[in-house]
Amino acid sequence: MMKSRFNSAGRIGVAASSVLALGLLAGCGSGSGGGGGGNAPEGGNTLQQIKDEGTVTVGIAGEAPYSFLDGGELKGGSVAIAKEVFAGMGVENVEAELVDWNSLIPGLNAGRFDVISAGMSILPERCEQADFSLPTIMYTTALMVEEGNPMGLSDMQSVVEAGDVKLAVLAGGIEAGYAESLGIEGVTSVPDAQTGMDTVANGRADAFAMTAISLNYMANNNPNVPVEVTQAFTAVIDGEEQVGSGATVFRPGDDDLREAYNKELEKSVLTDEETYLGVVGEYGFTAENLPPKDLTTESLCKAAG
Repeated sequence: MMKSRFNSAGRIGVAASSVLALGLLAGCGSGSGGGGGGNAPEGGNTLQQIKDEGTVTVGIAGEAPYSFLDGGELKGGSVAIAKEVFAGMGVENVEAELVDWNSLIPGLNAGRFDVISAGMSILPERCEQADFSLPTIMYTTALMVEEGNPMGLSDMQSVVEAGDVKLAVLAGGIEAGYAESLGIEGVTSVPDAQTGMDTVANGRADAFAMTAISLNYMANNNPNVPVEVTQAFTAVIDGEEQVGSGATVFRPGDDDLREAYNKELEKSVLTDEETYLGVVGEYGFTAENLPPKDLTTESLCKAAG
């Protein structure tokens, strides 16, 4: 059985500094016209509000390929799912509010936006603060290493066995929890994915641990940087495989919106591999990212901490 044990809050990454810059500029005023633009809806009436306005505002943290702004255009696998689902619900216009990762749930509950569409993992501590849709994206981990992988690293256990690896992780990220649990010493925390890649490219770290899809996206979009990405793996802690699955996030009380979203999600995105890849495939997601049908939000919310 796979369990989720670690908090991945704080995962604020970008594919490259240019994407971050564009995202920051475009995100400063985005979302002001959306359904949640400023005041939290009363009585869980967000569904009717966004249908009346024809616009939904999603909170994002600017991490490619999940959700990011490129030249003002909202892109990413997570938002592609949201766009597909909301279109099926009759809400054609999707706008974005770009915030720090740690501000996503507080911003949602304060009414800055209507939902979170940032590839956020379903974790017990988050389920106490917000509600989640059905699982939408499965995560695996990988290591970004120097080109040629001179230390022969393959997973977190290989880092432990090597003994003298300088490992970089995102501050507050789920990989930081893995490293701590495995007793890896001398870990360097970085504020974002771009910095993590730079630490490896500049020799300040031997490896950078993060979700495989993000690392591969960065490497593919920065072909001149002398790094490569290991094969994806599922971290094992205390003999347990660590499941990671993201979803769209809703305010507590927005049950009508969440239930309508889930109904359309099952119909328009999660039906089969072909349909799923037709929505998210252009961002590098594969059939491995499609959650198994027996994986439930409830089980992830109740996973052992």
